Amino acid sequence: MNKWKKVWEAYHPIVHLLMAGTVFVSLTQSMSMPFLAIYLSETTTLTPAYIGLIIGAGPLAGTVGGFLGGILSDLFGRQKLMIFSMVLMAAAFVGFVFFGNLLVLLLISLLMGLSASFYGTVSKAMMGDLTEEGKRFRVFSNRYLAINLGVAIGPMLGAFLGIAGSGIAFMLTAFSTLCFAAVLWIVCQKYRVSDGAAGGQATTEKASLQQIWSILKKDVALLSFVVGGILLVTVHGQMSVTLSQYLRENITEGVALFGVLMSANGFTVLLLQVPLTRLVERYSLFSRIAAGAALMAVGELGFAFSATWSWFVAAMIVFTLGEILIVPAEYAQIDQISPANMRGTYYGAQSVSMLGSFLGPWAGGIVLHAYGGPTMFVMMGAIAMVSLVFYWLGRRLHEQRSMQESVQVKTVS
Repeated sequence: MNKWKKVWEAYHPIVHLLMAGTVFVSLTQSMSMPFLAIYLSETTTLTPAYIGLIIGAGPLAGTVGGFLGGILSDLFGRQKLMIFSMVLMAAAFVGFVFFGNLLVLLLISLLMGLSASFYGTVSKAMMGDLTEEGKRFRVFSNRYLAINLGVAIGPMLGAFLGIAGSGIAFMLTAFSTLCFAAVLWIVCQKYRVSDGAAGGQATTEKASLQQIWSILKKDVALLSFVVGGILLVTVHGQMSVTLSQYLRENITEGVALFGVLMSANGFTVLLLQVPLTRLVERYSLFSRIAAGAALMAVGELGFAFSATWSWFVAAMIVFTLGEILIVPAEYAQIDQISPANMRGTYYGAQSVSMLGSFLGPWAGGIVLHAYGGPTMFVMMGAIAMVSLVFYWLGRRLHEQRSMQESVQVKTVS
């Protein structure tokens, strides 16, 4: 009992609510969104190419939406934008059920991508606002775990209930999102987390749009981290796309093997996320990112030279360990360099790294077709290691800037 009490008291109640809500919304969304292509093919007359265009429009909008949402949250407040984004997400889920026109569905997908990226960026920023710096890495790790937990349970639960990928699943997702929005609004009122300042912290002066743009233009450290993030997301963001194509064409029963590998990825996250996170907390953020990139590179080499199921599974486990280290460390790294009144903007800028979700399948597909799987996997491993150059540069620039600001403060005082 005392252990759970300590866990509860370690974080703000809204952080706990956002974590629980992340599992809840992720679980219900995974009953519907992964099956969107099948649902549209069964309920509309659209061709596979048009369905692919509709589905791809969401993540593409999200690349820009995270950045825009971060700026808007710093200007107008986290709470309003989070509630608004969840209402828009619910409307999009309903829209998928009631509309079959190509243009309308394309607009709905764009709306979904924008609102989901708004929510993701702003929820991370609010968690950072309400958590002391020393605990933020663990918060981001737990959030990553919460997402994976929802994704792991959702499809199985949807299949068990017989609603996975059906109109009922989309309506259930919309309803659950609205319920969570209502609960979040009530709890924010109870704990007086207002929109009067960035992140609800009344002592923090909000930056103007002109100040935000001025700072972003000059922050080379942030740019370095974003470039490093794009390279890493190119490797791990859509790894499953190129891997599935390679296995289907080159390995006996490759489709079945791919399913096993995805399960290995999910269970590795669920089983090892917490102990691994606690094990590496003593090391610097750059050390965690470097170790994660190295593990992903080793995993890619494993994919390149594996010939049996067991070796592929082992390579996937190593690759996933790298993913576990990198994802929360990337968030914490951005959090560390962001001014308190611009945390949302900086998280939004970091979300631009999701451009790698487009570059990975595109560039990987080109190399796979031209030179084969082993060459493609080796190239991806090399990209993971090259990303460290940009993370190292960003870290060095941030440290130099911090030292200069410290000297200036001492001089003034």
